[in-house]
Amino acid sequence: MPQSVDHMENISGYLMKYTNLVTGWQYRYFVLNNEAGLLEYFVNEQLRNQKPRGTLQLAGAVISPSDEDSHTFTVNAASGEQYKLRATDAKERQHWVSRLQICTQHHTEAIGKNNPPLKSRSFSLASQGSGSPGVQRRPSQNAASFFNVGHHKLPAGRRIPILQPDHLIDVREMMSQAEGQQRDLIRNIECLPSSGHLSSLDQDLLMLKATSMATMNCLNDCFHILQLQHASQQKGSLPTGTTISWLEPKISLPNHFKNGADQNFPADQNKPSSIREEQSISGSSQLTREPEEINPDEEIEDTCELKEDDLGAVEEQRSVILHLLSQLKLGMDLTRVVLPTFILEKRSLLEMYADFMSHPDLFIAISSGASPEERMIRFVEYYLTSFHEGRKGAIAKKPYNPIIGETFHCSWKSRVPSDTSSNSSSHSLSEQGTVSEESQEQAESDYHTVRFVAEQVSHHPPVSGFYAECVERNMCVNAHVWTKSKFLGMSIGVTMVGEGILSLLDHGEEYTFSLPCAYARSILTVPWVELGGKVSVNCAKTGYSASITFHTKPFYGGKLHRVTGEVKQNATNTVVCRVQGEWNSILEFTYSNGETKCMDLTKLSVTRKRVRPIEKQGAFESRKLWQHVTESLRDGDIDKATEHKKALEERQRNEERLRAETGEPWQTKYFVKDGEGWVYYNPLWKRMPAVQNEPADTN
Repeated sequence: MPQSVDHMENISGYLMKYTNLVTGWQYRYFVLNNEAGLLEYFVNEQLRNQKPRGTLQLAGAVISPSDEDSHTFTVNAASGEQYKLRATDAKERQHWVSRLQICTQHHTEAIGKNNPPLKSRSFSLASQGSGSPGVQRRPSQNAASFFNVGHHKLPAGRRIPILQPDHLIDVREMMSQAEGQQRDLIRNIECLPSSGHLSSLDQDLLMLKATSMATMNCLNDCFHILQLQHASQQKGSLPTGTTISWLEPKISLPNHFKNGADQNFPADQNKPSSIREEQSISGSSQLTREPEEINPDEEIEDTCELKEDDLGAVEEQRSVILHLLSQLKLGMDLTRVVLPTFILEKRSLLEMYADFMSHPDLFIAISSGASPEERMIRFVEYYLTSFHEGRKGAIAKKPYNPIIGETFHCSWKSRVPSDTSSNSSSHSLSEQGTVSEESQEQAESDYHTVRFVAEQVSHHPPVSGFYAECVERNMCVNAHVWTKSKFLGMSIGVTMVGEGILSLLDHGEEYTFSLPCAYARSILTVPWVELGGKVSVNCAKTGYSASITFHTKPFYGGKLHRVTGEVKQNATNTVVCRVQGEWNSILEFTYSNGETKCMDLTKLSVTRKRVRPIEKQGAFESRKLWQHVTESLRDGDIDKATEHKKALEERQRNEERLRAETGEPWQTKYFVKDGEGWVYYNPLWKRMPAVQNEPADTN
């Protein structure tokens, strides 16, 4: 097995190479030369100092693992030459494939950077109808110039445009159509019976599926090269000293794109008063970093209906999305790119974090577990039930990006569990009906309160801190999350960097947990969202841990939103609980004693949060801050929502510019920096008497 510390180091080792029908598979010694971008092979290791027996250029190559077994893979060079190779096991194959793909990508990108396109030649596909009768191409005004092969003599002083932005739009749209046709092909193949004259396991059909996938990957690489060339042309045409900033949307869309991605604003005197107000918050208020005075008695049950309609097909906005995508490249960080307004939810990211607490009964039940094992299992149950409400199912919309200094406050009242069962059937105060004033005080004593506060503590990078506590149960949770979003071609990936810590003060236990990634898929057709990645929960004191995997849908078949996990005792490596199901529908828990429990999340009662009315909120509280954007979205006025949104972003830029000029650092209100993370400034464990901080019983 070849060894490598750095992914760009040269690696070498023996692989089996398919030679021909007569000799079949033969062991050969392969060397990956990362610097030169070459894959070389020799008859054996002793001959590596001589001329190689064969060499492949990796720039523009396609590395394809075989679907037929876990050992074989092919290297298809741009020249048409192919190596069919076989490793000793799946681990070694993955080692070679990953290193080859990294080297290939590096040298393929170098082509786009170092070799501009020919000035006297352009090429494209013939301007013909789509091969699929169900797909219609939009006409291009540039078809005569773009869809052409040949050399031309031009009058002096004239040049052929090398690459125009609308060309990239055409390319992106064609690729979108091709990917749609590829999906249809694969769907039709998979619908075939598993046996018979023509089955889904037919070798030719399997090869067709693999080839179509490799072809689309190659096309994406080629499109990436075009993007790099276009970016270098734009950069070369800028005056000296000019820089391109992605801090806020700088993409100018044509005026006929009335979709909220970018609009020309009227003069200040023509703007609605609400927009002028958003842009002109006084300097004294923007520099005030004292915590807001929050009166819990002013909180009332939230009556705001935040039901979101799914985006469905995005045909009306396709031109906007294509224009945006044509200026992005694979792997690009989208943190500084503002996406179109029509994809926004009617809530801030800070409020989304609050909605993860919509089952406070399961949250407070954690501390009443009779043993460390039961408390860990209860935490996992609460953790897995939080996503369906926090993410609103699988709605393909994104919450508002919080403004730095933005805060969100709320609370929940949950009935005190009458037993110690983790499958508590507690209800919110609002579900108990109207009570008389005489019995109100007694009714209040039957409930525990969970209080929540969140703050956007950083803008670049975008970091949010949130904290929740239940004083009656001596428990609190503190978390910080940095959202990193990347462009992945036909999808967008969001990595939730950070961690949370649940503290059960009566037991002296801390549960450290992470969050899964989120993916917006099929952004050009019918967008949808899924969670993915492996997360962990650990309690150092008790030695219990949980490993949970959110499975993304595989390319071929598979189920949506699948999740699996297990809870184990680290000292004995004993699994005490397993879980499987879908994070937005039904979860099945299997315990070590053989018992099972199913939780239907669609029927799980949701406790409404309690918030203060907007008129009593501070200027930087989420609902007050985004009030006009939310109202415009609710009315379906995307243009107006975009104006209000841009006003807030412009104000944020002005404040950031002012701080840079004065050298004044940003001062947070509720969270303080602690190493690489952020912690609440006045957590429950600081306010408890010292004697209470000592755990009475750790079981």
